Amino acid sequence: MSLMLIADDNPQLLNILSSAARREGFDTVTALDGRQALEAFRAQTPQIVLLDVMMPELDGFQVCREIRRESNIPIIMVTARGEDFEKIMGLDIGADDYIVKPFSPGEVMARVRAVLRRIDRGTEAAGKVLRVQGLCVNLEDYSVSVDSLPVRLTKREVDMLWTLVQGRNRAYTREMLLDLLWGYDYYGDPRTVDSHMKRLRAKLDVIPHPAWEIRTIRNVGYKFEVLP
Repeated sequence: MSLMLIADDNPQLLNILSSAARREGFDTVTALDGRQALEAFRAQTPQIVLLDVMMPELDGFQVCREIRRESNIPIIMVTARGEDFEKIMGLDIGADDYIVKPFSPGEVMARVRAVLRRIDRGTEAAGKVLRVQGLCVNLEDYSVSVDSLPVRLTKREVDMLWTLVQGRNRAYTREMLLDLLWGYDYYGDPRTVDSHMKRLRAKLDVIPHPAWEIRTIRNVGYKFEVLP
């Protein structure tokens, strides 16, 4: 049975989400502050994390950063505020999805199912390797290298890079990438793609790669292009 870590400083909400998760077939471990959440993550090795933003000790952003240094486990951020900058920040530091309170337990579990379905689709593609001009994208172990130098990416970033490289020289709209990588039932908007693309490019650009680039196609989206 899969284990879900739920971190929120509201005990009542924690109980509601835990009950909903158990009805979905999850075992649960809970935390009332960020430090407890990080300790539970390291001790229990959950398969997915629901992480409140506003918590004592360590906030959700700090916890998300720490988890991302150690794992690509799916993380869904939960917040009482819906400002765009908070959503973008959460996605930039590695969250897979973002939910704004108030919400129903059913909506949260639907988001959980959507995230886990995307992981299952990626697992089905395991064993594939793409090599283009010194870039290697390996879906068997979700590793990426440029000229044999490893580049540490999250699972979502690897999936995004794989999609672009596999369809190289083809332009993908933001809506297409949302559908392919987040699923048609994702509740977000196209800026989610821009946020993840910015982070992906920054990590790849640490190592020079003059033979290829990820181009922004104005008013369209993105494409992976092999340069002359």
